[in-house]
Amino acid sequence: MAAQSSLLQDALAQIAADIDHEFDTLLTLPGDARDRLYASMRHAAIGGGKRLRPLLVTATAALFHADRAVALRVGTAVEAIHVYSLVHDDLPCMDDDDMRRGKPTVHRAFDEATAVLAGDSLHALAFEILANSQTHSDPFVRGELISTLALASGPEGMAGGQMMDIEAEKSVVDLQTVMRLQALKTGALIAASVEMGAILGHIPPEGRTHLRGYARDIGLAFQIADDIMDVEGDPELAGKALQKDAAANKGTFVSLMGLERAKQQAEMLVQQANDHLSSYGAEADLLRAIANYITERDR
Repeated sequence: MAAQSSLLQDALAQIAADIDHEFDTLLTLPGDARDRLYASMRHAAIGGGKRLRPLLVTATAALFHADRAVALRVGTAVEAIHVYSLVHDDLPCMDDDDMRRGKPTVHRAFDEATAVLAGDSLHALAFEILANSQTHSDPFVRGELISTLALASGPEGMAGGQMMDIEAEKSVVDLQTVMRLQALKTGALIAASVEMGAILGHIPPEGRTHLRGYARDIGLAFQIADDIMDVEGDPELAGKALQKDAAANKGTFVSLMGLERAKQQAEMLVQQANDHLSSYGAEADLLRAIANYITERDR
């Protein structure tokens, strides 16, 4: 387990540096009236964050010996979608948060209109990256990557889950509803990250079943761990406000299952995720380490 932890810490440090470098290159200030927009995108995208989604892309792609430079560009596209969602989530009309990743949210550091445009632009940037032949020479691979990320981002994925979350605040929800909305809101982009790594490895859809099971389980475990952290976490380490769910009387895994049962459920999901990787040897150790990290993280 110690070896897995060291492997993961090295991988997290490397992917953070790599993603920051990619965004730094992509978001160079143009030196005109758009500078404020680019600066706000840089504020959101560079520095901080776990970079878990791009790490899932590169770790899955590595199973099949795909080019890491290509996987890194694909991971950057996924991270751009994730960051845009955070920028918009933090807006006063959504969660109204002041801090994100240990620094002021974009609408606080700049203004609301700029934050909206920053999110819009990061969303567009994701698909610009995937459509570029520099990302992958095969147009069919690029098309499948674009389709996968679009599905995970829109009403059938993350945005749909966010809408369900907003509607859930108006009524009492049951555990099944919370599981469904979180599978879309949080799980869809995590699942897409693993799927896109497999696409880069030229694995056909029917050959991705075990990876989809792994992604589904870690996605759900991730959200349960987030709900636990909202109750028990340290805002300084998390880099954002905590205990907002309880204050809003919001239905979460913790409020519906209880703290101890939620912890047990998260651990069970991590074990299931690792079981889905049983056909792999040491080459999947990083994916196993990521699964184990889900319930051990403090941010």
